Amino acid sequence: MNTKFRLLPDSASNFAGDVDKLTLFLTVVSVIITLVVCGLIAFFAIKYRRRHVDDMPPREEPGRWTEILWSAVLFVLLMVMFFWGAEIYMRMKRPAPNATEINVTAKRWMWKIQHPSGQREINELHIPVGQPVKLTMISEDVIHSFSVPAFRIKQDVIPGSYSTQWFTPTKVGEYHLFCQEYCGTLHSDMIGRVVVMEEKDYQAWLAGVSVNVTPVEEGAKLFATYGCLTCHGQNAPSLAGLFGRQQKLDDGSTVLADEEYLRESIINPAAKVVAGYGRLMPSFRAQLSDEQVSALVSYIKTLGAAKSDEPGQANSAAPATQPVNGVPPNSVPNLPPAAQPPGVWPQPSGEN
Repeated sequence: MNTKFRLLPDSASNFAGDVDKLTLFLTVVSVIITLVVCGLIAFFAIKYRRRHVDDMPPREEPGRWTEILWSAVLFVLLMVMFFWGAEIYMRMKRPAPNATEINVTAKRWMWKIQHPSGQREINELHIPVGQPVKLTMISEDVIHSFSVPAFRIKQDVIPGSYSTQWFTPTKVGEYHLFCQEYCGTLHSDMIGRVVVMEEKDYQAWLAGVSVNVTPVEEGAKLFATYGCLTCHGQNAPSLAGLFGRQQKLDDGSTVLADEEYLRESIINPAAKVVAGYGRLMPSFRAQLSDEQVSALVSYIKTLGAAKSDEPGQANSAAPATQPVNGVPPNSVPNLPPAAQPPGVWPQPSGEN
């Protein structure tokens, strides 16, 4: 069997080359400094060794310029490492605007993945080559870590908060997917694969996977099922055009309405109350799973701003009239009003 020794895994993403160069630089600098220090220790140990029992070598003070030069060299090297690493990190944390958003839910001991068009996978991720991908991840239980060595990415996935990671795959193939955070007795079984495909093959794969409902459609149904329109269509803060906007809170501060803010407003609405509204919205923590919350967030993100008499303010009734993928938010197919959960929302007045 012909085997080939490889020091590093495949380089298959837009970040892999930069991460490898930084790693090589850190390794080379560390090796050089280690050799210099060890060499000087050996040299001085031999040169200044005690040759006689009563031998007392004269005390020598190091030169000031020697200390300054040594400190300056180390400082420059550290600053190069810091800014080089920070530049790569910032690029890895700023998703491309055209990135395909994929939801990932981690639980012991599997990765549950849902594409924006509704296709679901477990421990597998199919993506097209050359197209940026943004993963929005959350854990249902303990801390996990989404790692694809070939892409040089590793992102902790924690319960109660979203983590994001983006990349652009650059090479067709199959690559290992690991959980690199110990998460229990079957941690070693929490593995999978990422399949990078040509665009035509990816579209064929999408067409061959059955889809019941997309995340946005599921979110629209949940929005109606749990009576969100009862408040947010009339007397509560408008959700139209909310995503990506700065929201003023009752304590005078402002917060960016991103995925994490939307999730927190559903799970713990009292944490950040919108200015002008009381703490009336109930928590849906015990009623919605993490996947359902992600679906609601996906739906709210699609609610575009509507016309209003006040500049910069969206019409509060916009969510009531805007259908998403053919699913009106004020209707739930095959679900009569009597089947809607009672007592999970207040009278029309509230917050978030």
